[in-house]
Amino acid sequence: MPSSTTTLISKCTIFPDQKSDIKTLKLSVSDIPMLSCQYIQKGVLLTSPHFSFDDLVIFLKQSLSATLSHFPPLAGRLTTDPDGHVHITCNDAGIDFLVVKSPKLSIHDILSPGDIPDCVKEFFTFDKTLSYSGHFKPLAAVQVTELVDGVFIGCTVNHAVTDGTSFWHFFNTFAEITKGASKISKSPDFSRNTVFNSQAVLKFPPGGPTVTFAGDEPLRERIFHFSREAILKLKYRANHGCLLTKQTNSEALGKLCNDSWNSVNGETNGKVKNSNAEISSFQSLCAQLWRSVTRARKLELTKTTTFRMAVNCRHRLDPKLEPYYFGNAIQSIPTFAPASELLAKDLSWGAALLHKNVVAHDDDTVRRGVANWEKQPRLFPLGNFDGASITMGSSPRFPMYNNDFGWGGPLAVRSGRANKFDGKISAFPGREGNGSVDLEVVLAPDTMTGLENDAEIMQYVSEIV
Repeated sequence: MPSSTTTLISKCTIFPDQKSDIKTLKLSVSDIPMLSCQYIQKGVLLTSPHFSFDDLVIFLKQSLSATLSHFPPLAGRLTTDPDGHVHITCNDAGIDFLVVKSPKLSIHDILSPGDIPDCVKEFFTFDKTLSYSGHFKPLAAVQVTELVDGVFIGCTVNHAVTDGTSFWHFFNTFAEITKGASKISKSPDFSRNTVFNSQAVLKFPPGGPTVTFAGDEPLRERIFHFSREAILKLKYRANHGCLLTKQTNSEALGKLCNDSWNSVNGETNGKVKNSNAEISSFQSLCAQLWRSVTRARKLELTKTTTFRMAVNCRHRLDPKLEPYYFGNAIQSIPTFAPASELLAKDLSWGAALLHKNVVAHDDDTVRRGVANWEKQPRLFPLGNFDGASITMGSSPRFPMYNNDFGWGGPLAVRSGRANKFDGKISAFPGREGNGSVDLEVVLAPDTMTGLENDAEIMQYVSEIV
């Protein structure tokens, strides 16, 4: 691969094109724990537009300014009041906009087989910046990088201000306005009269919190692609405890095709399945990854393993939050299993554990989680502290490939350096849609090698990008 040197051409502040009519938004029980997490860094790889790069920069600046008027908290700053409550002050202070050129990098370089190239990390700003820094830094930034034959638009947002749902809502709206929309299709909801609103205070040391995981450990990062058919085969195996045979393949896949990829983490079209429902496609895929990574790690069989996944609580509450509630509305579901049982039993055993915990995460469970946090306010402990944990983030339900800025949808979705450690997995929708999924897998080098040689999971991998 050619040198990944990038050159910063310009940097400026983009302000909303209208003054905010929101004064402040108080951080919630779901927002505050994220203050020790790094800013979210996600972006899209696009072909070059039919007009000049300089014109693109002008269009992006104009549309970003208009987008910020719909999302005024992102143009604000964090403040802590005398009582210790953290707020977003919607003061129209603006966000960073960077223009970068990388004249030796091509689309092929970014998408070439193998580990994700390090140059991708240069497509984002605010590297290793903790969300607490929003007290004195912008809460968001956009970087547009010109490649030989393409463009990468990277978005970086404070994780205490948005979760994945709100992040992609902002990013989609930015693309929608750039494409020429005079009215946005989905407006954010900034209400704060929810169960997550609390008087509890989390006290911080002078200077704020520190990152909860080691940032200097050697890691490898790859994307494993799973087609819809492969995932449906996994789902059949998880629900029936056996592989599809030639006789059952056609009939079973036909039935399983009714499982829309809107069904993820036990959710179907915004509704939580009942406890008797079948194991979902996503739970099946997660269970397989859990087994294969555990085997690749060569753990002691007595070791307890953990699979932790974040779930969207908006629709789990009664009454439900608005689908486009702006902020964090997530909780973490840990599932535990001894390595010996996870590996000795079949896929359906681990998948059933995940399924049970996900469907049980209802209104009562969400409210108990809030109450427990209020009794003992704490930060979210990202990391793999015992060497036996997996953390699943993001979601194949997020509309990442809806980011059409006017000349076609993304070729790929990539992320930056933020919040990555051994065992951090991010789920993206596959570019072809139709239920395919890409898993961005970050592992210790020896574990990654073991995973690549794990026949059980690799039989489902149709492509490694």
